[in-house]
Amino acid sequence: MFGIWIATFLLFGTSTGKEVCYERVGCFKDGLPWTGTLSRQFAGLPWPPEEVNTRFLLYTRSNPTASQEISAVHYLTIQDSHFSTDRTTHINIPGWKSDGKWQRDMCNVLLKVEDVNCINVDWINGSLEYIHAVNNLRVAGAEVAYFIDVLVKQFGYSPSKVHLIGHSLGAHLAGEAGSRTPGLGRITGLDPAGPCFHNTPNEVRLDPSDADLVDVIHTNAVRFLFEFGAGTINACGHLDFYPNGGKHMPGCDDLITPLFTFNFNAYKEEMASFFDCNHARSHRFYMESILNPDAFIAYPCRSYESFKAGNCFHCPKDGCPTMGHFADRFHLTNRKPNRSYYFLNTGPLSPFARWRHKLSVRLSGNNATQGSIFLRVRGTAGKTAEFGVASGTLHPGMSYTKLIDVDVNVGNVTSIEFIWKDHSSGRSQNKLGADTVVDVSGKYGYESTFCGQDITGPTIAQILKRC
Repeated sequence: MFGIWIATFLLFGTSTGKEVCYERVGCFKDGLPWTGTLSRQFAGLPWPPEEVNTRFLLYTRSNPTASQEISAVHYLTIQDSHFSTDRTTHINIPGWKSDGKWQRDMCNVLLKVEDVNCINVDWINGSLEYIHAVNNLRVAGAEVAYFIDVLVKQFGYSPSKVHLIGHSLGAHLAGEAGSRTPGLGRITGLDPAGPCFHNTPNEVRLDPSDADLVDVIHTNAVRFLFEFGAGTINACGHLDFYPNGGKHMPGCDDLITPLFTFNFNAYKEEMASFFDCNHARSHRFYMESILNPDAFIAYPCRSYESFKAGNCFHCPKDGCPTMGHFADRFHLTNRKPNRSYYFLNTGPLSPFARWRHKLSVRLSGNNATQGSIFLRVRGTAGKTAEFGVASGTLHPGMSYTKLIDVDVNVGNVTSIEFIWKDHSSGRSQNKLGADTVVDVSGKYGYESTFCGQDITGPTIAQILKRC
């Protein structure tokens, strides 16, 4: 990843206005808009298709572990393969210098859940160096568009049934393919690459016009020089998701602590790990979402700070989308980019999904006291979650509210148990309980109110009943 940083901020002299044309994939220029920003002054002409060598590897339920290589140039390979025009087609596109592992994992998970054509694109020859990959993705994107065009013309396949899933540079490659494919169904951008793409025109990068639905997961979306990020800061789709704020993911190491050891070799390793972790979380989130349609509810908000403050809970009347595979279930009132940012929190380890609750507890009792209060919540999913709500000096008659992201989907809340732990020394005669507890949760803001009964002692587990 060090190479991306260096490549982005070195200035390469190049002539502009040149053009090269290749059979099947068309013509490419190296002038505007490809040289429209400082970081793209080095942009040149892409390599010939034979050198980029874009390959298409098909997996289906008939061949889930061993791929079949298919070719649009030799389209009879498609006819002789397990490809079926009756199925949806997901095409997974890697970014810079990818070994393809996440793509194989993606097909494995998709085929467990759905009977689909899963195709992995291999353009490793053209993506080994970041500078070259930025240019060569245009040829690889044109190859993907040509492949879809052959499906349409030779097999009567609708482009609306094609879903491109691109990671990093692969997201912009998908955008290039989409801009060449009228009626393309969907593009999912997994942390679209930032270096050389920050604040570039739509023609250069993934944008909402590239497919009927463009949804984007940002996991390392910062300005690279100042905050160490591999993703783009720009909103790129109809739905842009920013888990944990979209910059740095919990569970990924920070870059500050290793600096104090003055071990710069170790720091270089830490930095590579940091980028790989944050940047890769986008496809890890997506894969987890395939297996859990109810996970990753995201809330529209103007900023992550406002989301954390609880200003964007619960969902508006149109509901909230879910980040990942089932984002296409969300009804967009129109296909113009609504420029809403969608936020959610995740955990530091897999499974990453979290479910948000807003809990308000009004206390009853005889005296203010030092202690902690907990709630044990059970729901329609038959699962239970327990979490702390407040700690310190607790005052009867006061209400305590907390937003909590739990790792268990309990469903709509059916029962609540209030637990109080007394921190005062000696034999306390203080009593504390819950007068009322209100829980708001779920995609549609399901609200439950529970009332407490008489309290009998200083340390209690009080069962609440619906009011």
